[in-house]
Amino acid sequence: MGWIDGLRGKRVGVDTAPFIYFIEKHPRYVDMMRIFIKAVNEGEITAFTSVMTLLETLVVPLRRGDQKLVQQCRNILSDSPGFTTVAFESDIAEEAARLRAIYNIRTPDAVQIATAIKTNASILLTNDLDLPAISELQIITLDGLLNQDSHEQSKEKPS
Repeated sequence: MGWIDGLRGKRVGVDTAPFIYFIEKHPRYVDMMRIFIKAVNEGEITAFTSVMTLLETLVVPLRRGDQKLVQQCRNILSDSPGFTTVAFESDIAEEAARLRAIYNIRTPDAVQIATAIKTNASILLTNDLDLPAISELQIITLDGLLNQDSHEQSKEKPS
């Protein structure tokens, strides 16, 4: 997965879905996220997410009463080296409001994007295919990376 090389040395904002895919071991995305998280933990990528991610990742485990998964979510977002979970404060709230006004996006998306912008990330890793292009930030999706990877692999195979 050459896509990870393009993120090395970068500051990357991470939306909620990639974390959920990793925590819940989604078969399509877990290996990608494992590679990403390893690179972050080894200091090759600096990653940020909003405290909104903690809220969103805890819902299903709490609903199920799965305290082990609740703790795993907390650990990944609070104790992983290389990850910073950023509190929702007024500067992010104002940036999120500006983004909502310009791009007409949902509040959780605006908070995640504003967090990435305010932490000087150049990229947002998400899987939200409905997000518009944001002038301040490159948005990359896991599906887009998978499609790019499979396209590159098909070009490499001799016919």
